[in-house]
Amino acid sequence: MSLGKIIRQRREERKLTQDQVAERVGISKPYLSGIETDRVKNPPSDGVLERLEQALGFGDDDLRKMAHLARTPPDVRQENERLAAEVEKLRAMISRASAAGGGEAVLAEIAGRLKAMTAAAGAPPTISAGRAVPIINRVAAGYPHHFTDLDYPPSIADQYVRCPDVHDPQAFAARVVGDSMSPKYRPGDLVIFAPNAPVRDGDDCFVRFASDHSTTFKRFGAADGGRVRLEPLNDAYEAEEYGREDIDGLWPAVMRVEALR
Repeated sequence: MSLGKIIRQRREERKLTQDQVAERVGISKPYLSGIETDRVKNPPSDGVLERLEQALGFGDDDLRKMAHLARTPPDVRQENERLAAEVEKLRAMISRASAAGGGEAVLAEIAGRLKAMTAAAGAPPTISAGRAVPIINRVAAGYPHHFTDLDYPPSIADQYVRCPDVHDPQAFAARVVGDSMSPKYRPGDLVIFAPNAPVRDGDDCFVRFASDHSTTFKRFGAADGGRVRLEPLNDAYEAEEYGREDIDGLWPAVMRVEALR
């Protein structure tokens, strides 16, 4: 969610008009409208954002941190997101090692360094523009297609897509190829998957097969005898059934980013 949409949502939640907020902040109503609709080319100044935080009941620096992120050059922002993904990966490694009961002193040292890195980076704002989700290789929406999963989840990727309301730290995105999931999903669409979300009957899922780690994108359904039914949305393709042992991963889709061209 953009900075302007967050400001507008908070104003409407507090049942305030643009006139009321503009007067409290000391800006014109047209300027506030431009902020809320993202028509203002650059983020407002820190002084305006501070007064907006006070007028709308945000925490200190919530809006300013988001604005600073928006002003950050894309290459710097991408490097920060890469480092953040690496930190999450190290945390997952620590959790696995702790569960296995090994290397207590080493784990404590790594945990201390991660804590110091997090503190140096500063606490994240309580309002977020959305999680930066890594984009992995393409997922075939026609037939299973081999792909390199970049040691994911979790992983570090070359590209990210920012997704509001996606909270799974292992979430990833894949670009659709093929037409077996049309008309709901078209080639080029980005689909975000959440490995930690429970899989329900009727979910559209990223599927990885155990035998060769090939993948496909299909609608999941429970079949007789504990088997898995993978069903395309395009009537030109037939559904297939597999044993549970044939499926290595089954991760539900939680969001779609549509390709307009």
